Amino acid sequence: MKNKGLGVLLIIMILWVSACGQKDNQTPDYREQYRTSVFLGDSITEGLSYHDVLNEDSVLAGAGKTAEFTLMEDDVDQLVARKPEHVFIHLGSTDILWPTDHPKEYSLTHYEQLIDAIQSKIPDATLSLLSVTPVTAHAEQQEPRYRNIKDYNEGLQALAEKKQVQFIDLTTLVADHNDLYDTDGIHFQAAFYPVFLDYLNGLSK
Repeated sequence: MKNKGLGVLLIIMILWVSACGQKDNQTPDYREQYRTSVFLGDSITEGLSYHDVLNEDSVLAGAGKTAEFTLMEDDVDQLVARKPEHVFIHLGSTDILWPTDHPKEYSLTHYEQLIDAIQSKIPDATLSLLSVTPVTAHAEQQEPRYRNIKDYNEGLQALAEKKQVQFIDLTTLVADHNDLYDTDGIHFQAAFYPVFLDYLNGLSK
């Protein structure tokens, strides 16, 4: 009976250790982790809710969004209504394609106005500007204006320093996971977004 009792105890301990190991290896609960955050951006940002990684309340994005369009539409008011503690802004992929003589300067002027509008209405929120993600060589060949991404990001970083908000460069992250591009070489597969959120969690204030 004594040996039998020890055997049962050993089985219980093995099951407990196994359950703890499984718990440690569970995928992070991104919905809870970013519950008080809102991602403001374009179609790349929209992938967070499209692929069901975050709740729709945590994503305010749409295809073709630019800094100017975000200002012109009611995005800022929607953002204010959600009362975020942290706002991640991920714009620029469409801005650099804008048909104007100086798309970078044109975009960053509106980007600065967008930051001012958010800070005036949600002064306690933390803002993080995310760099424009690079595209594949094929996508760049199809649309040469994507060659301006590096220059645009340098301007965006300077703007972040001017406005005293955080700038997060995603270039290395994408380079390390270039197998996660979608077929167009611009957008990303669903598997990219958990990696993206883990990266932000390690860097964001």
